[in-house]
Amino acid sequence: MAVEAASGPTQGSTIIRNIGLLLSGDLAQPVLAADAILVTDGRIAAVGRLKDLPEAPGAAVIDAGGGAVAPGLIDSHVHPVFGDWTPRQNQIGWVESFLHGGVTTMISAGEVHLPGRPKDIVGLKALAIAAQRSFANARPAGVKVLAGAPVLEKGMVESDFAELAAAGVTLLGEVGLGSVKAGYEAREMVAWARKHGIQSTIHTGGPSIPGSGLIDKDTVLEADADIIGHINGGHTALPEAHVCELCERSSRAIELVHNGNERVAIAAAQAARDLGQLHRLILGTDSPAGSGVQPLGILRMISLLASLGGIRPELAFCMATGNTARLRGLDSGIVEVGRAADLVFLDRAQHSAGRDLLHSVELGDIPGIGMVMIDGAIRAGRSRNTPPAERVPELLGH
Repeated sequence: MAVEAASGPTQGSTIIRNIGLLLSGDLAQPVLAADAILVTDGRIAAVGRLKDLPEAPGAAVIDAGGGAVAPGLIDSHVHPVFGDWTPRQNQIGWVESFLHGGVTTMISAGEVHLPGRPKDIVGLKALAIAAQRSFANARPAGVKVLAGAPVLEKGMVESDFAELAAAGVTLLGEVGLGSVKAGYEAREMVAWARKHGIQSTIHTGGPSIPGSGLIDKDTVLEADADIIGHINGGHTALPEAHVCELCERSSRAIELVHNGNERVAIAAAQAARDLGQLHRLILGTDSPAGSGVQPLGILRMISLLASLGGIRPELAFCMATGNTARLRGLDSGIVEVGRAADLVFLDRAQHSAGRDLLHSVELGDIPGIGMVMIDGAIRAGRSRNTPPAERVPELLGH
């Protein structure tokens, strides 16, 4: 039977068979010579040919119908608040809409859109801890939202970062969105955060919201944050030559976002490619934002890089999955035994000029999604947001 709504247990086993193309999310081997996956208790238990998979009596069976399977997409740059509501657009259900765009994990770059966001040190720490707890306890539509990313404010000291880390906070909001804007100030705080296991992202480019400001290439280099956030601007980019210089002079992750300058995104991707450092490229949307909510933003970034950026489509998928997983320390993003079974079933859109999924993406088309799985549970059937996929999977029962 075709799956139309969220269903499926996380416990027990599921066999996914008849996979026509298996994208791994791993740059070293982006396409796997396998046609089946065994999922057990929400994790990938085996990958290979169906005839070689271990026996799994009583397992549910999903027939992929000859379509493609890829790791669930990871949006490396979002601005959630609480639950599935965004005050920036006064919209409810935006996270669930991203699920229908194949996104299974989102990473907060700061809960900066909260009305009345506290900027005192006690308040900003309280907000970060509350956001981290809230999204850990209640996942909208099953999507994993890693939240609780405090924005740096003047007056923070190392003990503040130790306290945040002890409470479970693992992220910093975009450096530059608060009162800390000078490179030397940010560098000290970024080092404190890194010492206590908290990963940092820096705003790059012109101001995006009231209170933010220009963060130029010299500030980015001096601050030395773990992620060069929206290197192509959020929305306004630095000069293309400055962006390419950042790619060359920094060894940190290079984040490309949908809500940025597309021309500069292509230039940054090509600079990383020419440097032999595609592993540094990760993708985000930088949404919700003034331009709205983009449920298909990650798919559109993959298509942009593959069609206009000279990046092979199977490698572009890695930038939205395995690259981000490795740089962010996630247990998803790669089709590999032991990792979380976060998977997206997709195919070329109906009537695409492309011969198959990868060729259609190379031509600039958005794929159609037929199913999304998170931790082994089916969270969405045929996407309501993508064009219809030519082939969709079927849940056949046990």
